[in-house]
Amino acid sequence: MSIKIILEKIRKELTEKNKIREDAQKNMRKATRLSKQTILLIHQRKLKGAKKLLEEASEIISKLNGASTAYPRIIYSGLFNAALQEYSEANILLRLIEEQRFVTPEEINVPSVDYVLGLVDVIGEYRRLALDALREGDLKKGEVCLQMMDEIYTELMGMDEAYMLVPGLRRKCDVDRRIIEATRGDITQEMRRSSLEQSLRRLEKSVKEKRRG
Repeated sequence: MSIKIILEKIRKELTEKNKIREDAQKNMRKATRLSKQTILLIHQRKLKGAKKLLEEASEIISKLNGASTAYPRIIYSGLFNAALQEYSEANILLRLIEEQRFVTPEEINVPSVDYVLGLVDVIGEYRRLALDALREGDLKKGEVCLQMMDEIYTELMGMDEAYMLVPGLRRKCDVDRRIIEATRGDITQEMRRSSLEQSLRRLEKSVKEKRRG
């Protein structure tokens, strides 16, 4: 076989792999975008639309997982990990909002590491939910959000092995600790404001009653 034929065969092989890589990266970016949009719709309380986008993202993730068998080096890249983490975050948040339970990695077909990194980001989404609740005057809902943030953080902190096995987890947990404390401060401040407002109302009512008497 001539060198020309050999190199032509190699060229075709490389061209095919490059096409697969480009298509895979395009799908990874799309899955990430769909997952981010899902989270946005959840905050807007458009759960029907959120589920629809997440189903579309699920199809893409499933397709990429299937391609990983034949092309593991192409599929398993930083872009795919980012897509899986965003996808995990969206799934966890949606299931918590709808069913008040944690979806498992097996249910959404993602590796444990990407699931954990998606889970840790859910804390930031719950801060947003808590602040929205406070703006609406729903202090109780804000406290429920804070409890969920505390639960996730506490359980993650109990996984000593995870800090060594999950890249970036410690840094994210450090950020989340500050987020939780900021949220706790916001809720405490709102509780004090609400208590003061109630006290003033009672005082005003008492003054009015005395004047009438």
